[in-house]
Amino acid sequence: MNALAATIAAIILTTLSAEGAAVDGDPNPVDDPKDWWRKTVFYQIYPRSFKDSDGDGIGDLRGITQNMEYFVDAGIGAIWLSPIFKSPMVDFGYDISDFREIHYEYGTMQDFEDLVAKAKKLNLKVVLDFVPNHSSTESDYFKLSVNRTAGYEDFLVWDDGLIDPVDNSRKPPSNWVSQFQGSAWQWNEQRQQYYLRQFSEQQPDLNYRNPAVMKEMSSVLTFWLDKGVDGFRVDALPYMMEADKELHGGRYPDDPLSYAPGIGPDELGYTVPIYSKDQEDTYAIVIQWRALLDEYSKKDGKTRVMLTEGYANLTMTMKYYGNSTHEGSYVPFNFDFITELNGKSNARDLVYKTTRWLTYVPTGKYPNWVFGNHDNSRVATRFGSHLVDGLNMLDMLLPGVAITYQGDELGMEDGYVSWEDTVDVSGCNAGQDKYQTFSRDPERTPFQWDNTTNAGFSSATKTWLPVAQNYMTLNLARQKESPRSHFKVYKALAAARAKPTLQEGAWNLRALSDQVFALTRTLEGHETLSMVMNMGSGRETADMSVLKELPQTLNVYVASIDSNKNPGDSIQANSVSLEAGESVVFTSASLECSS
Repeated sequence: MNALAATIAAIILTTLSAEGAAVDGDPNPVDDPKDWWRKTVFYQIYPRSFKDSDGDGIGDLRGITQNMEYFVDAGIGAIWLSPIFKSPMVDFGYDISDFREIHYEYGTMQDFEDLVAKAKKLNLKVVLDFVPNHSSTESDYFKLSVNRTAGYEDFLVWDDGLIDPVDNSRKPPSNWVSQFQGSAWQWNEQRQQYYLRQFSEQQPDLNYRNPAVMKEMSSVLTFWLDKGVDGFRVDALPYMMEADKELHGGRYPDDPLSYAPGIGPDELGYTVPIYSKDQEDTYAIVIQWRALLDEYSKKDGKTRVMLTEGYANLTMTMKYYGNSTHEGSYVPFNFDFITELNGKSNARDLVYKTTRWLTYVPTGKYPNWVFGNHDNSRVATRFGSHLVDGLNMLDMLLPGVAITYQGDELGMEDGYVSWEDTVDVSGCNAGQDKYQTFSRDPERTPFQWDNTTNAGFSSATKTWLPVAQNYMTLNLARQKESPRSHFKVYKALAAARAKPTLQEGAWNLRALSDQVFALTRTLEGHETLSMVMNMGSGRETADMSVLKELPQTLNVYVASIDSNKNPGDSIQANSVSLEAGESVVFTSASLECSS
């Protein structure tokens, strides 16, 4: 363990001891292999767009609490809330001004406590978004650091910058590019220094080379654990640490240029971020926060889970799991279905990317599958609405942790958001000509409950983002009433997650042709489950008998909404006819005795 990791470890153990947690010298308690976090379905709620309870056009905590039975009905076991903390809302909650307060538009601390209490009654787990990389320029952290208040002088990443030898002007310390365009360095007139901001200028990066920062953020985690949360999804991990300038001659090194055509120095992609992203020291921080959660879990024996966001290459992502001696993230998000696959992918692409992830997952760890989130175009838009059911089948049937983004269970599509209605900082910074390329508003439009005003989301005259125009025909109420719907398929799949075969069984992935994907799950003494999906644009006939683990006769468990197959139908494995986009889950048992 390096010096930074050792310092962080000492801080966490001191914090835990001070708050009454037992420190018994065992940093790596063995998790129950059937623990709740890997058996359940995690559902990401974007609170601003889920349900508005007070008619102001903005979703809130009471809206979630009042509709919590929906999650139980859908078969979801854990809800993950995107940031709900006090914020000026430049980046809609990812710019936090107070990590221990609820943002007023979402409600009060009492509203949050009521939410947690109801969730516990319904046996639902509650996971919060934790945003440790940066705070807000309205936070005390920033204000105190700007003033060089004792103890906060280096709470942020500050630097004098460089002096241009030609005109003697001051320049940023390095060529690092912000995720939201422009330099990642922002000049502060009062302090007469630059501060690092990997995202917007209102989101100053915290300095994790300062032990006081680690101590403070670990205390924030403990605060919310004491409020009864069951874990955290940690945001933007790759950006938490940057190159140590002391190891580079006292200055921050420039990232190498990408030489990508058509990209200017203020645009993302101009550089290759080898110094501003994915630093080795980041993994030490993850390990220490895992230790904090595990120590806290010992109080009552209930696991507190950590899910981590890190858009990184496969090797770097796997490091978030930890190492041979220390545990890391329970669930380092697998974004391959977002970054590597889309509607142009075929069955062989799908098998390759999925098998690659399963191959690299360390022994004893669990894979996971992320098909959509608040930062990327929706599944139905990226892959096509015809593949929604098939992709939800994959999410639920593949080994590992299943994760669903709000609305993907209905097949919600990106909503149209005009330039005048655009509010996402990424889209606004890009300007009117490019906003549609960069804006994340389309995947954040309000949840479509029914066909009433504002899709049943709000009674307001105007909602914070416009409701998607297809809400009259695509909404939860209609899907509940329809004989077949995306929601009903999803609900059947979520129920299947309890089957021993899906929790413990072996897996086999095959491309039966360029366009036909097949997956089987087997467990001795239990039913065999399989799925097949036609990713092509025409009819295909699949010979599933080549999968030797399958019986000759397959029984339909559930089929996609446009399929002519019904639960309980029997089909010969050697001749499964599939229309374009059709997907089917089969069981070796009859529906009456399926377990």
